[in-house]
Amino acid sequence: MIIGDDWFTKNMLINALARNEQIKSQSGTITSDFGDLFTSVLNELMQKELPSTITPSLQSFVDHLQTNPLSTNNEMTNTDLKINTFSTNEPLRFQVVSSDKINQILNGKLKGMGEAFVKAGQKYNVNPALLTAIAQHETGNGTSKAAYIKNNVAGMMGKNGLKSYSSIEESIMDMARNLSKNYIGIGLTSISKIAGKYAPIGAGNDPIGLNNHWVNGVSKFFDQLKA
Repeated sequence: MIIGDDWFTKNMLINALARNEQIKSQSGTITSDFGDLFTSVLNELMQKELPSTITPSLQSFVDHLQTNPLSTNNEMTNTDLKINTFSTNEPLRFQVVSSDKINQILNGKLKGMGEAFVKAGQKYNVNPALLTAIAQHETGNGTSKAAYIKNNVAGMMGKNGLKSYSSIEESIMDMARNLSKNYIGIGLTSISKIAGKYAPIGAGNDPIGLNNHWVNGVSKFFDQLKA
């Protein structure tokens, strides 16, 4: 974990290694492993002044380590290393979008669902703007029969055709899960790439060619909200 020579220098690593070897030689046994070394280096890091340009995610990680030091028995749990892994370099992955901003453009069955889109995006690491845009396009901004009768806002299909949901929130959450796992998660990282699988042109269940307009429609709504 090398952040920069201005505050995490080679000397710090050398010092940590030296102390590690000294401890082993004094005890006469080899008990140290990567966990010991990692803890030692991080403890050294905590003593240094952090640069003013430190990123929010790294600051959160450092603050967590300062108040929740790594276990001394070499067991590094998921809690020890819990870091926000969302990447702002991937536009279809989670980005901060205000639920109020989303609500301003929603109508029909989607009205007031801004917070649901944000929560689903956070849970599955999908941009809420993408979720909102797809729902708007698929339902005519909350006015489709599928939205009113089946609470289906994403055109999600099941074994027996269009899926039914107990609530709009459930449909939004299922859409986010599906996009994260079966689309963005396999490298479909643009709206046009997603369309090739989500709404393929010439699909048997699209007899009047609505899928021809999917990319432009979703992109138009997405551009209204993207950060």
